[in-house]
Amino acid sequence: MPPARLADPERWWWPALALALLVLLYFLSPILAPFLLGCILAYICDPLVNWLERRRAPRTLAVLLVMLLLIALLVLLAVILVPLFYKEVKLLAERLPGYLDQVNAHLVPWLKERFGIEVQIDAASIRQLVADSLQGTEGIGLKLLASLKIGGLTVIGYLVNLLLVPVVLFYLLRDWQRLLARLDRLVPRRWHATAREIAGEIDAVLAEFLRGQVSVILAMSAFYTLGLWLAGLEFFLPVGIITGVLVFVPYVGMLTGLSLAMLAALMQFGASSGLVWVGIVFAAGQALEGFLITPALVGQRVGLHPVAVIFALLAFGQIFGFFGVLLALPASAALLVGLRHLRGRYYASSFYRD
Repeated sequence: MPPARLADPERWWWPALALALLVLLYFLSPILAPFLLGCILAYICDPLVNWLERRRAPRTLAVLLVMLLLIALLVLLAVILVPLFYKEVKLLAERLPGYLDQVNAHLVPWLKERFGIEVQIDAASIRQLVADSLQGTEGIGLKLLASLKIGGLTVIGYLVNLLLVPVVLFYLLRDWQRLLARLDRLVPRRWHATAREIAGEIDAVLAEFLRGQVSVILAMSAFYTLGLWLAGLEFFLPVGIITGVLVFVPYVGMLTGLSLAMLAALMQFGASSGLVWVGIVFAAGQALEGFLITPALVGQRVGLHPVAVIFALLAFGQIFGFFGVLLALPASAALLVGLRHLRGRYYASSFYRD
């Protein structure tokens, strides 16, 4: 590069400004989570808003209808699942002392006989603790109030973040097309064609990834719930849903669900064929997900390696907290497109070729 061009201050002004912006975003990361989640939801919901707008609905009205539909779906899901989870947890708490008596009667002698390990679980103390916890809602309310006094600011922070998400979502959906047009005008003209090409690829990858991953989660949640129900597991619903929701984390989700299911089966069935049926359900689920459902619904275009998925979840969770875990995989899929183009430029460069 000629020395005169290197000395041009304008040539370094814009990269320096971009770097300063990235540093600012890093320091603002604790408050960025609701805005990023709002962006992801706006991206997902924009096609439905456009569909309503093509049918002569005003843009603002279409946005409100889509948001009401989204809220209704979340409320319906909570109304259906929360009572079921509460029932299962209460049943587990009531039966836990009996399960512990079985452990003391069967598992503890076996451990002592085979490995020389002496373990004794105080079932009476745990039974009293469970009974105190289930006495009524008054004690629970007092405990919640006490905890709110300790962590009140944290709770308020989470509530503010949750309330910010629909506000950000509304304004982003309403002005989505104008925001995209303004971003398009800001791209330098010499990079405009390449930037539009990369943006188009990111759009295609994200659309395929989000649609496919949601479909995989729903399909595997239904499979594990039905399979564990057929296996006779009492806690089939929470274990099946937790396993299905965690399938986006390679191996970790399946191992977590398998551990929970085996623990529940051991307490319910003991060392019997029930454990075998639970294992068969998870083996079939892993094979079904790996060889049929994920290739069919997500495809191979995203191409995130399992180690990259785990690293992305940990990294985004560290920076943005819980919301970062939700944003990790879509953001990683978008970054992957940029890295592919960067790899192509590297292979074409004189540094690599010569």
